Amino acid sequence: MRAIDFSPLYRSVVGFDRVADLLQTATTEAASGYPPYNIERVDDNAYRVEIAVAGFKPDELNIEVKENLLTVQGRKTANDEARRFVHRGLAERNFERRFQLADYVVVTDAQLADGLLSISLQRELPEALKPRRIEIGTGKSTLIEGEMAA
Repeated sequence: MRAIDFSPLYRSVVGFDRVADLLQTATTEAASGYPPYNIERVDDNAYRVEIAVAGFKPDELNIEVKENLLTVQGRKTANDEARRFVHRGLAERNFERRFQLADYVVVTDAQLADGLLSISLQRELPEALKPRRIEIGTGKSTLIEGEMAA
């Protein structure tokens, strides 16, 4: 597969570095395809990323979030057993998968079961960004009992 050169984009735009980085990451990771993964929308503000990590133990996996970038790494420990394969179809190679997270998306949980690493994500908007209902006044002034209008 051919790699796309984004250097002309960097030279001609200012302030869109993040977009160019996202395009670069998307094209390079699409070429690898290992390990396969699913991204599932659980509800309006919840997502789940499932990565097929057959053969990996929990201590061989690392999940890290830094600046809206979720990184999942698998580092296989050396296997000292002398095994002679007739056919070897299970890939036990090291990997690194990256996922760009939207603003206010946080990792809430990670579970490893049946060869699938499930990472739960939740969008948590700050109160200032949540929609709120504004009451509409009628324009009438209300008098408190015992007060007289001036």
